[in-house]
Amino acid sequence: MPRQDPAFPATKPGAAPLVLGFDNSGAWVRAALLRGQSVLAAQDIAMARGQGERLFPELEALLSTAGQGWQALDALGVGTGPGNFTGIRIAVAAARGLALGLGIPAIGVNRFEALSLRGPSLPALVPAPRGMAWRCALGGAPTLVDSATLTGRHLAEPGDFTGTDTAPPALPLAVAIALLAGERLHGNQNARPKPLYLREADAAPASDTPPPLLD
Repeated sequence: MPRQDPAFPATKPGAAPLVLGFDNSGAWVRAALLRGQSVLAAQDIAMARGQGERLFPELEALLSTAGQGWQALDALGVGTGPGNFTGIRIAVAAARGLALGLGIPAIGVNRFEALSLRGPSLPALVPAPRGMAWRCALGGAPTLVDSATLTGRHLAEPGDFTGTDTAPPALPLAVAIALLAGERLHGNQNARPKPLYLREADAAPASDTPPPLLD
């Protein structure tokens, strides 16, 4: 029988865990609510900006659609990237704050794991800036490659790599995140989630000379 982490309350007797998974690693807010293996509600909202302002209202709307509230949750799953630096940071911070307030675990899931879940045994691809891609074979470490020179078949979301031989993931991103979080709920992987930053943020120090400090 799985061991319940004593730091968190036990799942309700006789009920599969209720897990909310969400991801802001791209131009979207994606979320899914699962009871065990069953998807109760899911959404995928495309947006180029403003994910930080929309995240909580959309999560609340998703819970309401399924007739659930925050206190009913047993765990959170959050996408840790790679992807948009700011979006990932917002999602992970939200998951940590919710976990603390609700007294439930927040479990990080990276995009390579989510893309590969229940799919063929192919390397997964995630877009990187300037025509590059992050490539990760199952169980391996991500490497930066030129997407124009890729050979062989890969797993990738539809539309991410036109002209490349890709297979779509078996599950929507947020559904896969919630499923993996549920699988890890009773294991030893309940450390606080943290962003998977594979490169530094696209930011540079200001070039202007700072003003002198006044006593």
